[in-house]
Amino acid sequence: MFKTFIERPVLSTVISILITILGILGLISLPIEQYPEIAPPTVQVTATYTGANAETVLNSVIIPLEEQINGVENMTYMTSTAANDGNANITVYFKLGTDPDMAAVNVQNRVARATNVLPQVVVQTGVQTVKSMNAALMFVALYSDNPDYDGTYVQNYANINIVPRLQRVSGVGQVSVFGAKDYSMRIWIDPEKMANYSVSPSDVQAALQEQNLEAAPGKFGENAQGTYEYVIKYKGRLNQKEQYENIVIKSLGGNNFLRLKDVARIELGAFNYSVNNFAMGNQGVAMGIFQTSGSNAQEIIAELDKILKESKANFPKGMNYIIPYDTKTFLDASIDKVVHTLIEAFILVFIVVYIFLQDLRSTLIPGIAVPVAIVGTFFFLQMFGFSINMLTLFAMILAIGIVVDDAIVVVEAVHAKFDEGYKDAKQATLSAMNDITGAIIAI
Repeated sequence: MFKTFIERPVLSTVISILITILGILGLISLPIEQYPEIAPPTVQVTATYTGANAETVLNSVIIPLEEQINGVENMTYMTSTAANDGNANITVYFKLGTDPDMAAVNVQNRVARATNVLPQVVVQTGVQTVKSMNAALMFVALYSDNPDYDGTYVQNYANINIVPRLQRVSGVGQVSVFGAKDYSMRIWIDPEKMANYSVSPSDVQAALQEQNLEAAPGKFGENAQGTYEYVIKYKGRLNQKEQYENIVIKSLGGNNFLRLKDVARIELGAFNYSVNNFAMGNQGVAMGIFQTSGSNAQEIIAELDKILKESKANFPKGMNYIIPYDTKTFLDASIDKVVHTLIEAFILVFIVVYIFLQDLRSTLIPGIAVPVAIVGTFFFLQMFGFSINMLTLFAMILAIGIVVDDAIVVVEAVHAKFDEGYKDAKQATLSAMNDITGAIIAI
């Protein structure tokens, strides 16, 4: 085959140009990520049984869910955890190459089967099924050094103004906010007062469910002879501390009522106090951003940086953000190393070939062959489904040395034929390639 390319230089030139163009197209379109997709797809199922301990969560939530999820298509195994704060977490692992979207749908269908055997409180809170990304693309910490804005305010601000914009970035699979400190109405029950009025926690829950709800009261006058039809408006869910305080738990007789404020302390606080986030010594919120498989990490991070900078202009006074972890740093370092290695290889090839062969034309030959081989590699990376990541970049660093060695060996072998008495460059090249083709392929 090499004889054809030697005897037809125009064909060789056209193929080299074509390989270079395809390589450039592959380089432009290849996804960039820190590591290749070697971890199996996972789906996480989470639920909360408020007030239950780990054993209760295990028996009433995790076991029913596991019984239904077990055996889902392409599943390999699953793990689960139950915590004393009522949280249940099940992670389902699938075979490598399984479509994560279909895996999530299949798990969601299995979870729906267990709804009728789960506690009603868990069903009302909701069982969440999400694709789980294994490696974070970026961590962002939002904080405030203004004492007027605590961690709960910062998280609420992030959930409303920042997280939705980050989730809309193409290639972002998930934005996880660590620590459930969003605003909630906290009801702190006094056990002694409850005992004095013979009231149990279930009575308080029943009162809340009856008097704090969204309802559709309907309308009247629709079938009447009058001119107007009136739509009844209900106040809906309560949103003020005073409204919760006046919830009636039971009647005490004589036009007297036991209200929630008589047996509990109500305040607007955080949903959960089990996790506290700090950044730069101040209360805040931490967010983890995960990319979808096959997306371009550098483009995503550039878009995320743009959004964060735009959002910062509208931050309340004293609020700021930092990025403690960013995979772009490692990717940039890897790409920079490849570029440096390539430049060093060119310089060394030029020096070595020119010093030993004393021929400028022979020096230009490997200078042309090396970039064609390196750039063309990106086309084959795309064809075989690879991405530009730390492993493939490291492989290219190793390959650069091999390509350079091959170019030097071929040029030196041809010059050796000239020293043996060959006068024609074509015949010298054919003879040299007959001698070293096996060695080149072996290299």
